[in-house]
Amino acid sequence: MFCGVELAARIERVEAELIAKSSGAAAARHGADAGFVIPIAGGVASFAEDGSPLNKVAGLGFDGIPGEAELEEIERLFAERKTPVQAEISQLGDPGIGELLTGRGYRLVSFENVLGIELGDARAAIVADGVDVRHSDEAEFDVWLDVVATGFATPDTQGVASHEEFPADIIAAAVRDMTSAAGVRRYLARYHGQVAGGASMRLSQGVAQLTGAATHPEQRRHGVQSSLLSVRLAEATAAGCDIAVVTTQPGSKSQQNVQRQGFSLLYTRAILVKS
Repeated sequence: MFCGVELAARIERVEAELIAKSSGAAAARHGADAGFVIPIAGGVASFAEDGSPLNKVAGLGFDGIPGEAELEEIERLFAERKTPVQAEISQLGDPGIGELLTGRGYRLVSFENVLGIELGDARAAIVADGVDVRHSDEAEFDVWLDVVATGFATPDTQGVASHEEFPADIIAAAVRDMTSAAGVRRYLARYHGQVAGGASMRLSQGVAQLTGAATHPEQRRHGVQSSLLSVRLAEATAAGCDIAVVTTQPGSKSQQNVQRQGFSLLYTRAILVKS
């Protein structure tokens, strides 16, 4: 699958939209002055709460280059909250973004890969024997969170390790905000009746964002991950999406798994941080 600048721009807009809406929900919980959501050059600068994965600058590079004054104000707001500025920029964006940020003291700390698969023709969900996948409602939130957090706490060691770790309570808050404000759907998988894995997905602008998936370590190698993926792709296709995307660590087991399911590497995001 080929990804040009236009498709990358659409995916990055959807990513920025997810961050903005979810961070806005955090502001509703904590008060308007606790965080911020600031549009910047087609992307967004967001601070939700201390330690949140929503604290970042996302979506830059497809609608001009931000001005020095804009960046100075954003850097000031992050500094007031004693939080480094993390900017995630696509390799298909304007190269001037990287030049601007590195010139302001941002350091390259990591990369992440964005992979995608074309959707279109009717797609049936294929679920492994013994596996049952259903939507997870609010009554099951703690069960869903527990299996996802446990899965992430014992990841496969293949590939490049993430530069970030988040405690369970911060993950829970972010997921609740994404669910309530950004329309993220949660899925719970059981293997022979036992909770085995969880996943999530968001649909916007024809893009299905696969926003996370994890399997309990004791339930791996039973087809839980592939079942969660298949169910979500079938739902996204039925909803009219033309592409599904997922973000992985470079060379990880997650990347290998989705490529086996037909995903292609679309582009890489560079992660730059200014302390």
